[in-house]
Amino acid sequence: MSNHNKIKSQFLLRPDITYLNFGSFGACPKPVFEDYQKWQLLLESEPVQFIAFDGIGYLKKSREALAKFINCDADDLVYVNNPTYAINIIAKSLKLNAGDEILSTNIEYGALDRTWNFYCNKNNARYIRQEIDLPILSKEAFIEQFWNGYNEKTKAIFISQITSATALKLPVKEICDMAKEKGLLTIVDGAHVPGHVSLDLAELKADIYTGACHKWMMTPKGCSFLYVKKEFQNLFDPLVISWGYESAAPSHSQFLDYHQMQGTRDFSAFLTVPKAIEFRNENNWNQVAEECRTMARKNYQKFCDLLGSSPLCPVTDDFLGQMCSIPIKTNEPEKLQRHLFEKYKIEIPVARQENNFLLRYSVQGFNSQEDLDKLYDSLKEIIASTNLLQV
Repeated sequence: MSNHNKIKSQFLLRPDITYLNFGSFGACPKPVFEDYQKWQLLLESEPVQFIAFDGIGYLKKSREALAKFINCDADDLVYVNNPTYAINIIAKSLKLNAGDEILSTNIEYGALDRTWNFYCNKNNARYIRQEIDLPILSKEAFIEQFWNGYNEKTKAIFISQITSATALKLPVKEICDMAKEKGLLTIVDGAHVPGHVSLDLAELKADIYTGACHKWMMTPKGCSFLYVKKEFQNLFDPLVISWGYESAAPSHSQFLDYHQMQGTRDFSAFLTVPKAIEFRNENNWNQVAEECRTMARKNYQKFCDLLGSSPLCPVTDDFLGQMCSIPIKTNEPEKLQRHLFEKYKIEIPVARQENNFLLRYSVQGFNSQEDLDKLYDSLKEIIASTNLLQV
C-alpha cells in the first residue's frame, strides 16, 4: 500500500471523492474522531460531573498540550469554536474612538472583514483594507505596500498569516516587529496555520492570535483557540456573559473565567487536541507535510498554464504551504464548483477575491499526484466542452 493510501485509510472521507479542499474545514482521522466520541460518551454518562466538576481539568490538560505545540503559556489560551468567534471577542471590546483605524489588507477572510466593518462602523472608526497588488513579487514589496496604509490614526493591525482565498503565506513576523516599533496592537488571523506550517507564538510576538485546530491539526469541527498576551487580557470582555463573569469561585485567571466558562455546551472537540498531536507524531506528520508542500508547489505553474493565468507569488516556501490558488476566468463560479463535484467527484473551492475568482487546491497526506492529475484532466475537459471556464 502506498503511503498516501495508508494515510487515507485512517480518515473517514468518502472513497469516491477526490478531496482537494482540506483548507476549508479539514478532515478528522479515525483515531482522533474515536477520541472525540470517547469524550462525548463520558459527557453523556455523567453530564454534571463532566461539565461542572471535571471539565476545567480536562480543558487545562488540553490547553497545556496545545501550548507546548505552539510555544506559549497555557493560561494565555482559551478554546473557542472558530477564529471568527475569537476575533469578535477582540473587535467588540477593543476601545475604538472616532477616527481610529484598523490597518489590514484587501485579501483577508470575508467573515472577518465583516466583523471589523461592523464594530468600526459602530464607533465611527475605519477598517482599512490596504490594497495588495497580485502577484506578490517579494516579501519586501508586500511589506512596503502594507505600510503605505499606515498613518497617525492607525490603532492596530489585523492580518492573516495564511490567507483564505489566495492561500498566501504572508511575512507576519516582519509586520509584527515593525508594528511594535510603531506602538501598534498586533492581531493575527492564523486560521490556516496550526499543523500546516510551524507556529511559535513566543517567537512571533503577536499580541493576539487565533488559529483553528479543526483544519490542519485535524481535530473535530468547532475546535479553535484565542491567544492573548497577559498584559492585554483584561481589555477583553466575554462575548457571552455567563458564569465566569463575577465568578462565585474565581480561578487564578480572569481571562480563563471570562472566556472558558460559557454555560452548558459540549466542549468535547476541544479535548481531542492531545490525541491530534499524538496522531501527527505517530505518523511523522512533519515529513508528510513537507511532501505535501513540495507536491503543491510542483504542480502550481502547470495549472496556471492550463488556465491562462500566473501564480500569485514566487513559488517558494516563503509564500506557499499546502495550498495553491489559481486565478481563473469564469462567469459562473458557483456552477463551476458544483460541476466539478457532481460530474467529476472533485471537492475543491472556487473562491472569490473581490472581482476575481480563484480555484484553490489543498494537498494533504492522503492526496497523490493522481488526484492532481485528475483535477487537471477534468479542467481540460471543462475548457473544451463547456462555457464554465475561459482561457
